[in-house]
Amino acid sequence: MMKTAVLVVDMIRDFTDLERGRVANPVSAALVPTVQAFVEAARARGALIIWFIDQHRAGKPDWELEHVRPHGEEGSVGVELDPRLHPLPEDYTVVKRRYSAFVGTDLDLILRDNHVERVILTGTKTNVCIRATATDAFERNYYVVVPRECVATDKQHLHDANLEDIGKYMGKVISADEALALLEAETTRDHA
Repeated sequence: MMKTAVLVVDMIRDFTDLERGRVANPVSAALVPTVQAFVEAARARGALIIWFIDQHRAGKPDWELEHVRPHGEEGSVGVELDPRLHPLPEDYTVVKRRYSAFVGTDLDLILRDNHVERVILTGTKTNVCIRATATDAFERNYYVVVPRECVATDKQHLHDANLEDIGKYMGKVISADEALALLEAETTRDHA
């Protein structure tokens, strides 16, 4: 059984759709095909795929939204996954209301039920949701891998600094090809 999951964090239209997204940026929009290609390659190697939707309740109190720009409003087009992404029925989709994909969700249970030991983080934003999820994954004893081409944020210096910290303190920051090679090695080992 594959012990790796790919977490696709917040690739929703509010962040990736330059015409309709509330806080979209060109870097996140350009990331979508790269993430989709990585997901397809990882899925072909047997990885579990988990999609995250940053969604906030319309008209209700929300700690995160009190501190950042409005985004991800329930019922809006902004909470839809970018249409260039293609989840499959066997994938999981998890709604989250905080930066970390672990906070207030059943992600840890999903990972445990599937005997996952390693998480590969993809998506947006490197300095916020990717970093928070990497921190929480590390604190829960998951091996963290971040393929550098599969994450982005709108400020390059923040992207670089956070990847450096993740690589130094929480896991590995490697290329997408290296991450796929880890999956290939796991698949080969499981079939030996």
